[in-house]
Amino acid sequence: MATTNDLKNGLVLNLDGNLWAVVEFQHVKPGKGGAFVRTKLKNVLSGKVVDKTFNAGTKVDTATVDKRDMQYLYKDGTDYVFMDTNTFDQLLVPEVTVGDAAHFLLENMEAMVATHDGIPLYVEMPTSVVLEITYTEPGLQGDRSTGGTKPATVETGYEIQVPLFLETGTKVKVDTRDGSYLGRVN
Repeated sequence: MATTNDLKNGLVLNLDGNLWAVVEFQHVKPGKGGAFVRTKLKNVLSGKVVDKTFNAGTKVDTATVDKRDMQYLYKDGTDYVFMDTNTFDQLLVPEVTVGDAAHFLLENMEAMVATHDGIPLYVEMPTSVVLEITYTEPGLQGDRSTGGTKPATVETGYEIQVPLFLETGTKVKVDTRDGSYLGRVN
């Protein structure tokens, strides 16, 4: 248990049986009446964001979320198998929990897995990863100076937009937050 005075960004609260991460908080002391805390909370599982106001000093139930760097091993049916690199324990993470991170996951890649009471909550990828283009239409002579883009499939099977001059076999840096092309890697 903690009070509203202990709130900070990233803290996970257990409210009404759901886990909510604090995105923003603000202590407000109006001239008249008691102080209160205005918060913006994000549901850890669904991603839904809500605004909630607490009276100052109110007790809130905090949840312990264990974040660990884990190595992705392989996909087993609809589950993704991750291994804790310290204890070598394996953890099955459902496809729904992995979500969009699956677009950028390669075997043996490191990712942050957050769990609560042994239940996987979400998978957090590094902000960018290096992937190889496995298929893209060939570029035409003269395409090097224009600002156009074309679709390219990377080794995970995900399709991104890349500049026209890139070819199959090129390694590129991809932003895992929105799937955008960041640059070529030699």
